[in-house]
Amino acid sequence: MVQLAVPVPARTRGCSSPVAAPLASSRADGLAAVYKALADPTRVQMVHMLKAASDPVCVCDFTAAFALSQPTVSHHLGKLRGAGLISSFRKGIWTFHSLANPLPEPARAAIDLIP
Repeated sequence: MVQLAVPVPARTRGCSSPVAAPLASSRADGLAAVYKALADPTRVQMVHMLKAASDPVCVCDFTAAFALSQPTVSHHLGKLRGAGLISSFRKGIWTFHSLANPLPEPARAAIDLIP
C-alpha cells in the first residue's frame, strides 16, 4: 500500500479562525450562577410555578407540590434566591416566594425560556 504525502497546512497557534472576545468575568460569573441554579428539574418546576403565580407562593405549597421535605424545598429555594432569581419574605411562621423584581438580565433571559 502506497501512502501519498499530503501537505499539512500551516497553522497559527490558537485557532484557525477568529473567535469572539471572552466575556467580562462578572458577566460570565452571573450567567453561570443562573444556569447552576436552574440545573435541577425541581428548581425549574419551582420557577415555572412562580412565573405562573399571581401571588407569592408559600414554602408549604412547594412542599405539597413536590412531596419533598421542608428542608429540601428550602435548599432549592435558597439556590434560586442566591442566584437572584427569587425574592422571599416571612409572614408569621411561613416564607413566601416570588420571582425577583427586577430580575437580573441573565436571569430574565433564562426564565423567559421556561413556560
